[in-house]
Amino acid sequence: MEKVTAKEKYSYGIGAFGKDMVYAVVATYLMIFFTDEVGISSVFVGSLFFFSRFWDAVNDPVMGLIVDNTKTKWGKFRPWILIGTLINAVVLVFLFLNPANFLQGKMVYVYCSVAYILWGMTYTIMDIPYWSMVPSFTSNPEERDKIAVIPRIFATLGGASVNTFGLMLIGILGVASKSQGYFRLGIIISIIFVISTLVTVLNVKEKNVVENKDKIKISEIVSILGKNDQLLVIIASVVIFQVAQFLYSGFLVYFFTYAIKDLNLYATFVAMGTVTQVAALILFPRISKVVGRKNVYTIACILTVLGFGGMFIVSGMGNSILLCLAGIAYNLGVGLINAATTVMISNAVDYGEYKLGKRSESIIFSAQTFIVKFSTAFSGLIIGFGLSLIKYVPNATQTASTIFGMKVIMFLIPAILMVLCAVVYSKCYKLHGKFYSDVMKSLEKRREKAVV
Repeated sequence: MEKVTAKEKYSYGIGAFGKDMVYAVVATYLMIFFTDEVGISSVFVGSLFFFSRFWDAVNDPVMGLIVDNTKTKWGKFRPWILIGTLINAVVLVFLFLNPANFLQGKMVYVYCSVAYILWGMTYTIMDIPYWSMVPSFTSNPEERDKIAVIPRIFATLGGASVNTFGLMLIGILGVASKSQGYFRLGIIISIIFVISTLVTVLNVKEKNVVENKDKIKISEIVSILGKNDQLLVIIASVVIFQVAQFLYSGFLVYFFTYAIKDLNLYATFVAMGTVTQVAALILFPRISKVVGRKNVYTIACILTVLGFGGMFIVSGMGNSILLCLAGIAYNLGVGLINAATTVMISNAVDYGEYKLGKRSESIIFSAQTFIVKFSTAFSGLIIGFGLSLIKYVPNATQTASTIFGMKVIMFLIPAILMVLCAVVYSKCYKLHGKFYSDVMKSLEKRREKAVV
């Protein structure tokens, strides 16, 4: 098997930096941009985020099918990564253009709806083929662990840079108008997005790609996703994890703005979280080798529960050190789970080929893209209705009951969800140890026979 060079590994990882900057600015700031700057209701925004995902349930697997059936001299992944990036970068700029400045009434709602749905669709075009490349690099479990953490590290750095410096940059870029700050930040992130993608597309060669004899038909999508029982386990556990994570992160700006009332601490808190997640990602291959990947995931779930519980308890004490320590526990768990998830889905690609006889990286990884977007949207729906339920008032001092309700939604509910996530994973996931080793041995024999 051809060796993957360090240049290719890190060029691939750099692509995740810009990609996750884009995702972070939408996941973290779009809700507050729509509610506080555009002036539309949180209930409408939450509903928009949620119901647009039903379209993704069709759109994402179909995009996966298109990628899996693509054959060009550039390969099947890279052309779509580039095309999707260029289109999505343009859409992002228009997404943070305040329509209230040039439209009125219902047309403002229509503009926001169309822009958000287009953003989701075009992000899919590049996100699915990007992550689909992971299992094509190598089938060696230990080497795959090492490769998988590299894009996760860059993704963490990209997302965290937006979360850490986003509010500060919005303020600097929008001195006369905060809306202009969001818009200009969108332009800057779009440019970085395109540059980071070009690094990946120009420096990473597709190799070790298993080609199917026949093209995958659209009628086979349901079978590929539905009959892969391990993929379904992964989907269930990741949905729970992502909902917990986005309930927390979706409220984080509101929490530091209205409860802690210290945006400088917010920047420090997010920066510490980034360092912690990167450390967890770097250590993941070694920890996994020592205690086993299954145990790593369970330990990670426990860390997130401790983190959520700790933040809920200490957030009312006014002790920033204890709050940051609880945040570190949470971010350690998140870093380990993110690394493990990439490897788990890569293994599910192998398992799908073993069980169904066809290899479909992009259709299976489309499940990850849909999971993340659906989880964000479902969390957005809860946040939208939650803000209304706890009687949140934009740009005003919040009541004690509003702050408490905010803490329940962003700390206690996610803690319960992470306990459930650990149970689902430990009871149902089996692609590790001897079972996975036997799957890979069987695949290798089958491929050798096919070549002969």
